[in-house]
Amino acid sequence: MDARHPGDMEQHETSPLVETTSPKDGTSRTTPQDLPSRSYFSSHGNYDPQTGTRYSASIESIRAHSVALGDLQMSDDTTSRLDESRLSISRSPPITVESTGSSNLSLLLDQHNAQLNHRQQPPSQHRIKKTPTFDEESSPLLQVETARTTSTRYHSIDSSYSTTPHHHHQQDHIPVIKGKKLSSSFSWLDCIRQPISYIPAVILGLLLNLLDAISYGMITFPLNNPIFASFGPDGISMFFVSCIIAQLVYSCGGSIFAGGNGSMMIEVVPFLHIIAEQIVDYIGDTHKQEIIASTMVAFALSSIMTGLAFFLLGAFKLGSLIGFFPRHILVGTIGGVGWFLIATGIEVSGRLEENLTYTIPMMQKIFLDTHTLVLWATAFGAAVLLRTMQQRISNPLLVPAFFMVLPIVFYLVLAIAGLNVNDVRDQGWIFPLVESDLPFWHFYTNFDFAMVNWRAVAHTIPAMLALTFFGLLHVPINVPALGVSTNNDDVNVNRELIAHGMSNAISGLFGSIQNYLVYTNSLLFIRTGGDSRVAGIMLAGATAALWMVGPWIVGYIPVMVVGALIFHLGLDLLKEALFDTWHCVHYFEYLTICVIIFVMAVWGFVEGILVGIVMACIFFVVQNAQLSDAIRSTHTGAELRSTVRRLYRQQKFLKYVGSQIQVVKLQGYLFFGTINQVERAIRDMLDQRAWDRNPIRFLVLDLQLVQGIDFSAAEAFVRIRRLLKARDVYMVLCNIGRDSDQAKALMKAGVWVDDEDHEDDTNSDLKCFESLNDALEWCENILLEACTTYLAAKGAPLPIKDSATQNSDDTHIDMVYEASPRRRMVSHALREILPADAPTSPAHNTHANLTQPTLLMIQALSELTHQDVPFEFYHKLGTYFKKETLAGGEAIWHEGDPSDCLIVVENGTLRSLMHVGNGENRVVETILAGTVVGELGLFTSSQRRTRSVYAERNSVIWKLTRESFERMLSTDPALANQFIMLSLHFSSERLDIMTRFAFQLH
Repeated sequence: MDARHPGDMEQHETSPLVETTSPKDGTSRTTPQDLPSRSYFSSHGNYDPQTGTRYSASIESIRAHSVALGDLQMSDDTTSRLDESRLSISRSPPITVESTGSSNLSLLLDQHNAQLNHRQQPPSQHRIKKTPTFDEESSPLLQVETARTTSTRYHSIDSSYSTTPHHHHQQDHIPVIKGKKLSSSFSWLDCIRQPISYIPAVILGLLLNLLDAISYGMITFPLNNPIFASFGPDGISMFFVSCIIAQLVYSCGGSIFAGGNGSMMIEVVPFLHIIAEQIVDYIGDTHKQEIIASTMVAFALSSIMTGLAFFLLGAFKLGSLIGFFPRHILVGTIGGVGWFLIATGIEVSGRLEENLTYTIPMMQKIFLDTHTLVLWATAFGAAVLLRTMQQRISNPLLVPAFFMVLPIVFYLVLAIAGLNVNDVRDQGWIFPLVESDLPFWHFYTNFDFAMVNWRAVAHTIPAMLALTFFGLLHVPINVPALGVSTNNDDVNVNRELIAHGMSNAISGLFGSIQNYLVYTNSLLFIRTGGDSRVAGIMLAGATAALWMVGPWIVGYIPVMVVGALIFHLGLDLLKEALFDTWHCVHYFEYLTICVIIFVMAVWGFVEGILVGIVMACIFFVVQNAQLSDAIRSTHTGAELRSTVRRLYRQQKFLKYVGSQIQVVKLQGYLFFGTINQVERAIRDMLDQRAWDRNPIRFLVLDLQLVQGIDFSAAEAFVRIRRLLKARDVYMVLCNIGRDSDQAKALMKAGVWVDDEDHEDDTNSDLKCFESLNDALEWCENILLEACTTYLAAKGAPLPIKDSATQNSDDTHIDMVYEASPRRRMVSHALREILPADAPTSPAHNTHANLTQPTLLMIQALSELTHQDVPFEFYHKLGTYFKKETLAGGEAIWHEGDPSDCLIVVENGTLRSLMHVGNGENRVVETILAGTVVGELGLFTSSQRRTRSVYAERNSVIWKLTRESFERMLSTDPALANQFIMLSLHFSSERLDIMTRFAFQLH
């Protein structure tokens, strides 16, 4: 009945910009939704595993949208060229949000008024078209018409578009705001009418408080304990005090919800029972007054402690901190409370004289004793009947109406049967009579500080802490949900926490118990007209009047009414924990929920929460170890290259031997559960079979996406380094800051020794670089050194594959050098890429006799094509270039400069920089000798440079200006055409490298 958590009602709260939708049944009829009792998971939209999920738009509809837009633009261009001379009326440009300073709403209102004016004007001779239609699921949110002349072909499309539901929604439901004279004079009549209008909501809120008091307040104390057997009326009075204080705090400005309802925190009742039982066990049954006084003080202190925790969280703005607590533990605890309420319902309804225990004598008492069975089964049957009725009747007033009618039916049955009320009371069907002279404030007489056993109170502090911890978890659920349901976007959880802190602390100072903002009671109160602070204060006053009436009414309440209320809430909480979560949580989480409920039912609530936390930690580790992929992707050096612009021959060599570079991109938090994936993957790379297929020389570990490394993972890096060193493989770490937590973890484990004296030690098997590009460049340089080493070792012309003229000495050198798989790969690559005119061939001797820039043109362009190009081509091409000498740091061009030249680097190094914002320039590319730069801008006549190019050191370049290029095009077009084709070969290779590096494509 007392719905404290958000539920299905939230599905009816829709945004003003979205069409209202509601759940459908099998016959496509709108299924009415009732206020849930407590369901938290129902607020997630009642997930049905049979229906599955749906994307916002299919790829077909998106593609159709794009095609239609393209066709429209093509049609507009054609039509405008054909009809421009015939148009005699002026056309205004399409209305867009960007072209005006108005909002979407203002545009829609202006559009609506324009349509009204257009309907009053005579029809025009020109066809006016709208935006073409698209699939409804991909239609934009705001469809603004445009008055553009178009062909008949698109006019037919527009007629179908105007029939879409969204289009009608915008055209037919645009509000037209008319001027209205508002009266500013004060009216005393309104001061009378407004409170009168709140009376229905106040009556409903009062009825809800009464039912809650009868069910929850009655069981505040463990009534099956003889010491507290008569404390049911005192519990009701304490409930009213807590409710009144919470209502006043929230309604007087503490909460942003003007009509928010405060009430007792029912979920803490099991903890209150634990506190009372601990005090009884500590003091002993013989000291009744000492037990009562200590229990009352402990209850009040627990409320003050809860209020202090709420207040501190809100004052320090830590409201979001509670959201980090695993929600399924909270759900399991709610299920445990549900089981506790069912057990309490059996105790109260069955009039048991002791706590319900899971023993054979107790089970015999509950199920084999006919009188006891009839007592609690009647109340349980009433609760089941109510839940059955809720399946068919979806009215939020059903529950209060049911419990108002139930006692009337009970006494009507007694009258028809002619039974005596006192006899029925003696049999346990009605609560015992309360002393007529018992005042409403009687529970205050139980406070006797002289009789308090402070050691016993201190003994209950762990239970108080558990109570406080569990109480804190509800506010971050109820408050945002109530904000959504009431369309309140200004909800501040920290403010609500402060309000809860004040209400609980004041309640404790007044000797009462915990309270909080009740979701469903508040929503019912607001929707029946109580959305006002005046209405909330009126409810507090009416509740105070009900409290002052006195507890005599308890002696006339049927036990089955209270039992049915308790059973109803208990069944609802169990449903929320066990049924509503069936398809919503992982099976590990569901198992945790079940275990929490079982432990709470058998051993206790504190034990259940502790077991739930331990299981959540264990399953978190297991799930992350199984489902979290520590390896984001793997690449080879042939796939992922550095952005260094090298000679075409070097690029081709690296393409053959790049597989010796293995890049492993790691991600997430590396801990003992996930590092095993990395270690196992590296062991697989070093396995003999994998090694024979692809021997590696460098293992690059990219840590850019790694969030942290624990000690176990750092130790695993030590083992990985030993494995790589045994295979003579470099371990290369990149994207790791020297002062980062990851670097510190590796240093503490001894993986990375931060020694600047050995920073450039080439003999070290571990290398660390700032970026992945730096690491790849270093690895490529080492591989290119192997080419030089190979040629130096041979000291003779490199034999061409399939050559039968190789001498015996060369064969011996090849056998010595190719002793390892990695060197065989290098040797094979050199045979593939080097032409017949190797360094000592006659062709090379011819090159040596040439001068610059002819020799430079041959080095840069001769290997870009397989065709034989005569030397005269390079010599003639060189006549169009002009030599320039650059000093280190000198700019060749800046970003945004005109694209008026290209350059070929003779010697030195250039850097290409791109501005990335905040005044920072990032190195995009390193340009080495023998390469061409700026060719695309010159060939395509691009207006501006997109990057800046600087000389990193003293360099010599050869420049082809736009004037020289245009002269080449006019005087020798064949030469220009062949030069363009050769240069584009190089550009294509660079584009592929840059694309793979940018998007890390496999």
